[in-house]
Amino acid sequence: MVDLTTKYLGFTLRNPLIASASPLTESIHNIVQMEDAGIAAVVLPSLFEEQLKLESETLDQDLSRGVDEFSEAVTYLPNLTSYNMGPDGYLERIQGASKRVGIPVIASLNGSTPGGWLTYAKDMEQAGAAAIELNLYTIESDVNRASHEVERSYCEVVEQVKKSVKIPIAVKVSPFFSSMANMARRLSHAGADALVLFNRFYQPDFDPETLEVIPRLELSRRYELLLRTHWTAILYGKVDCSLAITGGVHETEDVLKAVMAGASAVMMTSALLQNGIRHAHRLLEELRQWIEDHEYQSLHQMTGCMSQGAVAHPGAFERCNYMKVLSSYSLMCR
Repeated sequence: MVDLTTKYLGFTLRNPLIASASPLTESIHNIVQMEDAGIAAVVLPSLFEEQLKLESETLDQDLSRGVDEFSEAVTYLPNLTSYNMGPDGYLERIQGASKRVGIPVIASLNGSTPGGWLTYAKDMEQAGAAAIELNLYTIESDVNRASHEVERSYCEVVEQVKKSVKIPIAVKVSPFFSSMANMARRLSHAGADALVLFNRFYQPDFDPETLEVIPRLELSRRYELLLRTHWTAILYGKVDCSLAITGGVHETEDVLKAVMAGASAVMMTSALLQNGIRHAHRLLEELRQWIEDHEYQSLHQMTGCMSQGAVAHPGAFERCNYMKVLSSYSLMCR
């Protein structure tokens, strides 16, 4: 019998497949169905830093100070008081889901700056969250703010949350650091028990007729996996925390590539939204069959087998690949 178990955030999961934050994980009924389909853990939708500041009226005060200079500031923000049922409702969802299922229920905090709002992590722990995923999401547009300030701020957020709770902390980051490998190590040293690679930045569109900025959400596509497997393969064995991939995971082959690159967990959202929760069951059956057909005994046996430290030519993950791709394409055109 093939062993699909994996270690993530200190938990022994029955397989590497995790349902990441999405409208599907807002419902406890859906979470129960996910467990039945074989999914090994779920991440609840994020609570935003702005929601928690709003609850303490800090955000209202900040916005009112600038309202004369930028009158759209208040009206552009969504109604955060009811999103995710609000902070109190969020704790109830954690509690309810944790009681209904036997798989880890991971809470999610979305923000970018150190501050009092981070104390809410303790409330999440007390409500029954098995772990917390910190979703560090910000678009730095201040030309006066240096990169080292941004990085230090991120590490401070992780340190503050780690000090306030006893449960494991995963950190979901973007790939847009000038030294991604160094930043990964710094986040690990700050207390991250896992890194989730990578956050998807949703780029706004605009209407040239109405001159309005339009929020636009696109579900992930399989080609997005390349960036994630690339960095997972580079970081595997170089940071003192586990690695998870999110974004671009749709089919069994995607799960295999993620694990071979070095991921302990593989997160999925878009494929479940498009194909339904039972899609996970099919993927896990195909994964089990593939491993058996290729004469592996366990998932652990193949984890990291295609990482930079394991392949014959490590330079393939660096500039060598860039040069080889370009030269091979020019040869094809002759």
